[in-house]
Amino acid sequence: MADKVLLLLCSSAKIERDRGCVELEKFLEDKNEEEVKDFEDKLLKILSDASSSWESKHGGLMGSKSILLHKHCSGSFPDKIRQHSIGLLEDEEFRVRIAAGEVLGVLCKKIGSVVYSETKDKILEGIRTNLERQIFEDDSTDDSTAKLAGKLAPESSNESPASNGTRQRRDSKDAAQIFHDTAGWKSLETWMKCLQNVINGCGYSFNKFVDQELLDLIFSSLTHTNRFVRETGYYVCSSLVACGFNDQVKADEGINKLEENAIYQHGEQFAEYLGKGLSDNWSQVRLAGSVATRKFLSSLPSDEIREKYYPDLLPRMCLNRYYVAEGVRIYSQDTWKTITHGEGRNLVERHIGAVVDYYIKQSDADNHAVREAACACIAELGLKAKKEVVSPYISQLLDALIICFNDDSWPVRDAACVACGNFIKCFPDESRSCMPALYPLFFTNLQDSISSVRQGAALALTNVFKAYGENSQEMILSKIKEGLDGVEKQPSVSEKYSDLEKGPATYGVVKKLRDNDMELHTDKQMYSCGSLAPKMGRGSSNKSGGCMDHKFRKPSEPWELADGCIYIVLELSRIQTVHQPLCKLLTNLVKAVSYHHYPQHVVLLETLCKQLPGIARGLGKRLFKMYIEMFLDSIFYSLKCDNILTSNAAIQCLLELNELIGPAIFRGRIEQYDSRYLQELNRVVPPAAPM
Repeated sequence: MADKVLLLLCSSAKIERDRGCVELEKFLEDKNEEEVKDFEDKLLKILSDASSSWESKHGGLMGSKSILLHKHCSGSFPDKIRQHSIGLLEDEEFRVRIAAGEVLGVLCKKIGSVVYSETKDKILEGIRTNLERQIFEDDSTDDSTAKLAGKLAPESSNESPASNGTRQRRDSKDAAQIFHDTAGWKSLETWMKCLQNVINGCGYSFNKFVDQELLDLIFSSLTHTNRFVRETGYYVCSSLVACGFNDQVKADEGINKLEENAIYQHGEQFAEYLGKGLSDNWSQVRLAGSVATRKFLSSLPSDEIREKYYPDLLPRMCLNRYYVAEGVRIYSQDTWKTITHGEGRNLVERHIGAVVDYYIKQSDADNHAVREAACACIAELGLKAKKEVVSPYISQLLDALIICFNDDSWPVRDAACVACGNFIKCFPDESRSCMPALYPLFFTNLQDSISSVRQGAALALTNVFKAYGENSQEMILSKIKEGLDGVEKQPSVSEKYSDLEKGPATYGVVKKLRDNDMELHTDKQMYSCGSLAPKMGRGSSNKSGGCMDHKFRKPSEPWELADGCIYIVLELSRIQTVHQPLCKLLTNLVKAVSYHHYPQHVVLLETLCKQLPGIARGLGKRLFKMYIEMFLDSIFYSLKCDNILTSNAAIQCLLELNELIGPAIFRGRIEQYDSRYLQELNRVVPPAAPM
C-alpha cells in the first residue's frame, strides 16, 4: 500500500499526484506511528535527493503536508521537513516553490509562530531581492525583448501578455514596457505566497511580527509597476489584516487591547494602501484590494472603530458596486451589505464631502469603465441621499457630468445623461443655471447611433419635463416634431460606417456588421485584458480609437433622431398633463414610419411596434382608440416584413393591443379600416369560437 501511494505521489501526471494525496489520507487512517515514520523517511529521501524530478519533489511536499496535518506525525519529522521546505523555496520549478510555502504554512499552524521566527529572514530577503529587476536598458532595446516577453509568463497565471489575441506591430520600447508591466516577476510571487501561507498558519500569533520593516516591504508590492505583483501583494495584505483579531479574541477584549494590536496601530497606512487597490486600473488588482478591504474592516471589533477609516475606504467601496467587471461589482455589493449592515445611506451622508470629492475625481479617470461607474454613483447620490446633504455639492457634480457628456465612450455619455436627468428632477432649482448647456447635450444623445443612448436621453428629457413643466414643454415637443418630420429627408444610401452594430457593444466598443475595412485594423491601440477596455479619452479630440472616437463616429441620421423621439413619446405619454399636445404629434409619428425608401426603416418600425402598446397604456384606452387606425398600415407592413426582429415585434404589438383594447373592439376596428388585414390578424390572434 505504501509503495503504491508513493508511486502515485511521484507520478509525472498531476491527476495521479492528487490521487496519491487522497490515497495517503486513507493510508494514514489505519497505520500506527512506526509505519507512518517509515513512510516519512521515504518522503524525506525523495526531497533530499538532488536527482529527483520536480514532480517527485512536488508530490513529496504535498504528501508531507498531509502527514503534518495527521495525528500520527512523528516528533522529528516537522523539523526535518522544515529544512527541506526552506531549501526548496528556491527550486527552479514554481509549483515546487508554491508547495514548499504551503508546507511552511502548515508547520506554523501545527507548531506555532516559532517556525516563522526561524525562517523570517530568508522569506523577507527572498521577497526583497526579487522585488526589483532590470531586464533591459531604458534607452535601448532589441528584438529579443519581444521574444523574451513571449516566453515568460506569470508564475501561476494562465494569462500572457498577448492573451487578448491582439497582434500588432509595436516598436521595441513599447514591447519592452508591455513585458515590464505584465510578465512574470522571477520568484517574487512564490515568495509572497509563502509569506501569505505563513501568516495564515500563524493566525493571531503573527500580530507580534508586524512591524514597519514588514509593512514597508508589503506596501512596496502594492504600488509595484507589475499588476501580478500588486494582485499577489493585496492577497498577502488580506491575510495580514485578518491576523489582528480572530474568533478567539472577544470583541470587548479586542477593544481593550487595541493599543497592543499592530494592525490597528498601522491602520492609517493600511487604509491608504487599500484605497489604492480599490481604485486600481486592473480589475484583478481591484478585486484583490476589495478582498483585503473587507477583511480589514471585518477584523475591527466595532462600528465606531471602522468609522475612522471610512473617509478613505467608503467612497471607493461605494463606487465599485457599479464597476463594469462583474466579479468586482458583485463582491463589492456583498461587502457593502456586510460592512454597513443596512446603514449605507447614512454612512455616505456622514462622509458626503469625501464621497463627492472621490466621485468627481473618478469621473476624470483614465479608464472609461471607472468614469461610467462614477456617473452611475453620482446619479444614485441624487436619488437616494437627503436633499439638504447633497444640495451644497450640486454645481460640482453637474459640472463633472457635463464633461462626461462629451466622453469618447458611449456608455459614459449614456450614464452621464441619465444622471443629469435624475439630478434635474431631484434638484430643479439648483440645476436651472446649467440647462442652457444641457439641452443641446440631451438632444445630441437623443439622436445617437446607439439605441440605448437614445433611450437614456428620452428618460432624461422626461425628467426635465417633470422638473420644469411648461417651461420645457415647448422646447421638447418642438424637438419631437422636428425629429419625426426629418425622416422625409433621410438619404436612401446611408453614410460610411452605417453598418455599425446598433446594440450594446462589448467594452463600449462598437463593431461593424461587415468587418472589411482595413482602417479598423491598422495601427490601433491594444485592449487591456485587465481593465476590460482601452484607455479612451474624455474629449472628442482624443485619438485613442475609442468606440465613439472621430474614426468611428458617423453623422447622425434623421431616422435615428426619429427613433429617439418615439422613446420620448412613450415616456411623456405617462404624464397626463401633456396628453393633449402629445396626441397632436401622433400624426407626425405615423408619417415618419411610413417612409420606406431607406434600409433602416425596419429598425424604426421595430421600435414603433415595441413601444406602441406602452404609448397606448400611457394615454389610456379611451384616448388611444381615437388614433389606433392611423397605425394599422405600419403594424401590418411590419408583420409581413422580411426582418425577423421587426416581424416578431409586430406580432407582440398586435397581441398586446388586442388584450388592451379588447378582442371584439380591436377586431372590429381593423375590419372597418381594411378587411384584408383580418386574415393576417387571424394568424396571430385566432378568432374566438362561436358560442
